[in-house]
Amino acid sequence: MPLSNLSFALLHTLDVLLETRNLSHAAVRLDSSQPVLSRQLAQLRQEFDDPLLVRHGREYVLTPRAETLVGPLKHLLAEMAALLSPASFSPARCQRRFELAASDYIADHMLPLLMQRLASHAPQVSLRYHTWQPRQFDLLASGGLDLITSMLDDVPDELHGKLLGEDRPVCVMHRQHPLAACQALAQADYLAWSHVRISGGGDKDSFIDQHLSQQRLRRSLRLEVPFYTAALRVVSDSRLLVTLPEHIAASLAQVYPICWRPLDFISHTHRYWVLWHSRTHHDPAHQWFRNQVHALWQESRFGVSHYRAGQ
Repeated sequence: MPLSNLSFALLHTLDVLLETRNLSHAAVRLDSSQPVLSRQLAQLRQEFDDPLLVRHGREYVLTPRAETLVGPLKHLLAEMAALLSPASFSPARCQRRFELAASDYIADHMLPLLMQRLASHAPQVSLRYHTWQPRQFDLLASGGLDLITSMLDDVPDELHGKLLGEDRPVCVMHRQHPLAACQALAQADYLAWSHVRISGGGDKDSFIDQHLSQQRLRRSLRLEVPFYTAALRVVSDSRLLVTLPEHIAASLAQVYPICWRPLDFISHTHRYWVLWHSRTHHDPAHQWFRNQVHALWQESRFGVSHYRAGQ
């Protein structure tokens, strides 16, 4: 028997009719009218090829076919109601593993906040942390990643994002570097020294290479490494330069013997996002997780929201 015409509403009507065995009582419960229910009952009889309810005096009695429908129909409607109801989420009962990608700077300074929050509110949730590499957005679509935090000009199609803040790029060097005497760096100053490039995390400096390539110029890259810690240790023990977001330079200057100077020859703004794919946008567990990440990253004294460019 084809069921294409049996909607949830029509099956609910049948359930009430089988229970009340009375059109007027069923109409009151369904907030409908007897003529409407008479038409619906006629449609149900046609769909099931059975009278279903047969008049007996002033009442209706169920046919044998209708008797067999009572239990399964209630079970089916309960399952359909559960399917259509909003998914519930309890952090305390969640056993999900989330895949989060960001830089080692985030891992060193902000990840501990997240792990403390998970231990307190979602103790069965686990986390796998990845070093984010630019242009790996397909991992969000495939499920290889659930969430990323990175710097990006705009949110790509099929992704959703919450902005964390903005700052500017600066050139970082040892405190005793000859360029430390400059108030701001001219392009000639920047190109006169070799550089370290941090490849992990968001795209921190390709805008500079694009700017230089338009003039058929290039900087001397002595080291490319995915980690902030390794890059800053090298810069702290050499005359090499590294280009960083200003809020990170300010934070790491408390640990390493470094200083930073603005880039006088180019203007650029870093924008920081928490990003996820459309496939997880309505998932309650994911909503809770990404809200935790966004809030904790903003609370952290190492985050961009606690440092304004130009201070």
